[in-house]
Amino acid sequence: MARTGLADATAPDADAMPAATKDAADVRMISTKELQAHAAADDLWISISGDVYDVTPWLRYHPGGEVPLITLAGQDATDAFMAYHPPSVRPLLRRFFVGRLSDYTVPPASADFRRLLAQLSSAGLFERVGHTPKFLLVAMSVLFCVALYCVLACSSTGAHMFAGGLIGFIWIQSGWIGHDSGHHQITSHPALNRLLQVVSGNCLTGLGIAWWKFNHNTHHISCNSLDHDPDLQHLPLFAVSTKLFNNLWSVCYERTLAFDAISKFFVSYQHWTFYPVMGFARINLLVQSIVFLITQKKVRQRWLEIAGVAAFWVWYPLLVSCLPNWWERVAFVLASFVITGIQHVQFCLNHFSSAVYVGPPKGNDWFERQTAGTLDIKCSPWMDWFHGGLQFQVEHHLFPRLPRCHYRMVAPIVRDLCKKHGLSYGAATFWEANVMTWKTLRAAALQARDATTGSAPKNLVWEALNTHG
Repeated sequence: MARTGLADATAPDADAMPAATKDAADVRMISTKELQAHAAADDLWISISGDVYDVTPWLRYHPGGEVPLITLAGQDATDAFMAYHPPSVRPLLRRFFVGRLSDYTVPPASADFRRLLAQLSSAGLFERVGHTPKFLLVAMSVLFCVALYCVLACSSTGAHMFAGGLIGFIWIQSGWIGHDSGHHQITSHPALNRLLQVVSGNCLTGLGIAWWKFNHNTHHISCNSLDHDPDLQHLPLFAVSTKLFNNLWSVCYERTLAFDAISKFFVSYQHWTFYPVMGFARINLLVQSIVFLITQKKVRQRWLEIAGVAAFWVWYPLLVSCLPNWWERVAFVLASFVITGIQHVQFCLNHFSSAVYVGPPKGNDWFERQTAGTLDIKCSPWMDWFHGGLQFQVEHHLFPRLPRCHYRMVAPIVRDLCKKHGLSYGAATFWEANVMTWKTLRAAALQARDATTGSAPKNLVWEALNTHG
């Protein structure tokens, strides 16, 4: 590991855990079978590093939402816990301690993952965010002022259209900032980090950070599970696998993903409609954010979130209204949405052509699931700004708290670990990833034409409003 600068890092035992407060002789021994029996929302046990915890009373207070805990209920969740939480959180588990697994074992891939995670933590990489966030914040502020100038101070139609495209580009970069701040602190001040979340997400793009966290945390825990991962649940418009033709129940959205006559029609031509739909996919996310903030029972700082989204619906329509005529206004909006559609394509490339499965993930195969369900995009360092860190999607899923500036350094180690354990490590150029995604959609489309539909077709408007992704 000399090439990474981590060779001298002190790597503590990745499985080290504060011992239970009781004497060792008094610790209750629990079998995996007994642990699995406590897998309900009202009786939820998990295992971390062999220690078993009853986190039922913590479920409603979990900052990451209830779904990740419910998804991993009744099983070992060590790798997911370590990936998402700094070591300082571990002592807080003591109050939920129940006992220790009598048959606890660590898979070889997990052992190496935990060892690398401990090295990254000891080297302090999770706290070193680099200069990228600051640079992007300054750049976006300048570009936003340029866009305002082009609309308010220029009479040229070309300048107005340029401003529309510039707004779309700003939305893309703002999305990367929101993504970073949602996964880790991009400043040393929590309050400022929260402010940047709301400004870059809610105010600038209209996408509520609370809605994003709800979806994104579930996506990371259940990467590429067809019935658990909301990022693969795009019916009636898209289906990446024929398994979605079976009317699966969405655990995240708590509704059936109906493959009916309408879904069959759209999916049958999805390889042709994919890029046009991505050009306007932002509309769906704007609607989802509003619905989430209105209907979701538990939303952190709901009124701050609503105020941020409301700010977007003030400044953007007001800016559009400053254009001289209706056709320029329509063209401006189209330019904004089509340009930001590039980002929606990027989101899909990382997962659509990767391995999928049905059912909840297993906590003890975290490394395998994350590498199998993700695809890296190969690019030169000077193009990192274009992908916002997600070109290293495998590394991001393994270490979601790691700032993007370190992914290029960590990637060779992850590739070596995959090779060591005989695991896939997907990587393709941007063009190759697009081809792979198109082929995946085409294969499912051709099979959809011969598939039988399930439930009776619903109203098209209802289906459109209930499309997720």
